Amino acid sequence: MTEGYPDQWEADVVLSDGGTAHLRPIRSEDADLLRVFYARLSPESIYYRFFSPRPYLTDREVEHFTGVDYDRRVALIATIGEEMVAVVRYDMLSDRPETAEVAFLVEDAHQGRGLGAVLLEHIAAAARERGVRRFVASVLPDNRRMTRVFREAGYQAEQRFEEGVIELVLDLEPTETSVEVMAAREHRAESRSIQRLLFPSSVAVVGASRAEHSVGQTVLRNLLSGDFSGPVYPVHPTATAVAGVRAYASVLDIPDDVDLAVVAVRADAVREVVEQCAGKGVRGLVVVSSGFGETGPEGRADQEELVRLARAYGMRVVGPNCLGIANTDPDVRLNATLAPTMPGRGPVGFFSQSGALGIAILQRTAERGLGLSTFVSAGNRADVSGNDLMQYWEEDPATKAVLLYLESLGNPRKFARLARRLGRRKPIVAVKSGRSTQGVPIGHAARALTLPDHAVSALFQQAGLIRVEDLAELFDVAQLLAYQPLPSGDRIAIIDNSDSLGLLAQDAAVALGLEVRPRVDLGPRADADDYEAALAGALADDSVDAIVALFTPPTIGGYDVRVPQKILRLAAGGSKPIVATYLGSEGMPADLRITGPDGTAAEGSVPSYAAPEDAVRALAYVIQYAQWRRTPAGRLPELDGTDRKRARALVEGWLGSGDPVEATPEQAAELLGCYGISISADAAAGGVPTRVVTMEDPSFGAVVSFGLADETAALLDDRAYRLGPLTDVEAAELIRAIRTAPLLLGHRGAQPVDVAALEELLLRVSRLGYDLPEVARLELNPVMADVSGVAVRDVALRLERPLGPRTELGPRRLRQF
Repeated sequence: MTEGYPDQWEADVVLSDGGTAHLRPIRSEDADLLRVFYARLSPESIYYRFFSPRPYLTDREVEHFTGVDYDRRVALIATIGEEMVAVVRYDMLSDRPETAEVAFLVEDAHQGRGLGAVLLEHIAAAARERGVRRFVASVLPDNRRMTRVFREAGYQAEQRFEEGVIELVLDLEPTETSVEVMAAREHRAESRSIQRLLFPSSVAVVGASRAEHSVGQTVLRNLLSGDFSGPVYPVHPTATAVAGVRAYASVLDIPDDVDLAVVAVRADAVREVVEQCAGKGVRGLVVVSSGFGETGPEGRADQEELVRLARAYGMRVVGPNCLGIANTDPDVRLNATLAPTMPGRGPVGFFSQSGALGIAILQRTAERGLGLSTFVSAGNRADVSGNDLMQYWEEDPATKAVLLYLESLGNPRKFARLARRLGRRKPIVAVKSGRSTQGVPIGHAARALTLPDHAVSALFQQAGLIRVEDLAELFDVAQLLAYQPLPSGDRIAIIDNSDSLGLLAQDAAVALGLEVRPRVDLGPRADADDYEAALAGALADDSVDAIVALFTPPTIGGYDVRVPQKILRLAAGGSKPIVATYLGSEGMPADLRITGPDGTAAEGSVPSYAAPEDAVRALAYVIQYAQWRRTPAGRLPELDGTDRKRARALVEGWLGSGDPVEATPEQAAELLGCYGISISADAAAGGVPTRVVTMEDPSFGAVVSFGLADETAALLDDRAYRLGPLTDVEAAELIRAIRTAPLLLGHRGAQPVDVAALEELLLRVSRLGYDLPEVARLELNPVMADVSGVAVRDVALRLERPLGPRTELGPRRLRQF
């Protein structure tokens, strides 16, 4: 390895067409790689780069381009497989301080795949790390592709035209626009990479076995019985046919193109299969084989090597140790799973981290009559994760609601960011297991979380995610979201023919904080006409937002079989959700189902629950989500009196060599002053004591917590949490999220404190924590709040170098190991 080689700049990236590439700094031993790359370039690409014909590079030029110091002269290359396909470099200018000239070159065959944009992101990050603040780029006027890459990066730019050349000057300080541009490109690329997996035109099953009930044969038979729309190729080392389909000795022997390969061979044989798939040009892998990260350190190393190799050749990986993937689109009909039961077509996208639970999940989904659009079981989740699926489902017109079964979070801050964006359009329901093992390392490719579980729940709630307790609640909520409209408020009407059922529903609603309209008890002799009249009245009542319809057969005699027809007729096309407890049925019973073209439930179908409490609980979850969705996201206000540049200089100066620092009170006061926060040492304490903390969590980044500063609050752990930076809406919510908030808001006639001043303090503290990842923990305790304002009495500050840059501020990259 070249001396001083910055391996932290290496990254796997997803390109705009969904393929992958590897980025790394150039090395002196890359001379031959550079020559071969240059030989494949067209004369036009060479002319645009050097402004003159240059059919080959001289040995001196090759030495110059590969001989960099990783400081004043830096170059990054992109590789796919063993080939170099693009390069970007900067050279510091001696006559212009903190300024470097930048240029990049992309092989013709790979132009239009977004390589230029992602290379610019990474070289800009490397330049900022080395103290470069501006890039200068010289571009020929007719080189529109390169000009567009620079202009669309989102940085502040100046342009001038001299001697037939356009000179662009880019300020490399990240802007709101540049961050948004990176996020939008990441979204499109990752969405496209998942689409390539879920919409293959052909599938190979590597390890297709003739042994009955074997993994390979099960996947093959499920693909065939599901009537996959394209060709299926069994791969077996000796058999000429498997399950009646012609087999091939290796992927390389298949005469046609292969989009997707399902790998079902022993763990020690997977690497060879991946290399064959790379040679064949396969675009994605589903590895159902076990024996990887779940087995210990050696298996974890094999798993990491599997992903590195696949990404290097442009492939995403689902798994290993996964159940598989499915797409119910009638134009695809892909069931590349080990599950014997596949639900019908529906509006729900399902991501399950657990392969072992996947079969049971699909079985229960089918039993409830809940239809799926797509299903992905990620297993060890070494590459493709729930974040990737959320990127895809955000744009997928066939998916109305998203279900997640999670055992760990690989990139929690990104997860929260994506969930917040997706949740504004489509509801997300999640089961996050491992509440009791929050800090215990697990076999998946993710670090354990350090925040307490209730703090994680609060951060999920901030992002609009519906976190439920178990799989039963997951399905309860999903069947409501999939087929009924969102409620416009929390006022519910209860209609029943059993006083006992009605009271159970009412008690559950009150306990969950819902407002119950006067209950309508139709009595045990109620018929279909009675239900129709009561439902019609509730639907027409402006003071009702949702309806709970309870129907149980009378103990003596039959019942009116027209009841479900009346419920269904009124529910169809309505603007208010209706949930039912119908004859104890669970799911989407046929009597309450509007049937789609393939016999599955369609929009307007009424979900049924085994017990009234289940129906009300599901409705409460959805009401809370609908309230979040109606609430404006808020804005990040401009904060007067802030000096971020000075704050940055102070922190850098105090940290020095990088050892953690416990700041003195004077240092803490000086840093707070950069954000318009003053400390009052007045001993005359008055008002309500509160506590404000911002801390740098290794998984979530800047996290703000708030609560009262007394023993009771500490004993009850009455703390509320949010991700920074806070919007004005989130700061207001944070104060009101603690159970003891009434003490601040005028409890029992007391005069409220100056809540606006408390909100402003939270905004300033959250901005400080977000701007300075080195602030490991900043605690203001106590902060006295009264009618006249707030006063910070004491402060504790700990500074520490973070493990790495925050992902939302750095260039796009796939999760590393």
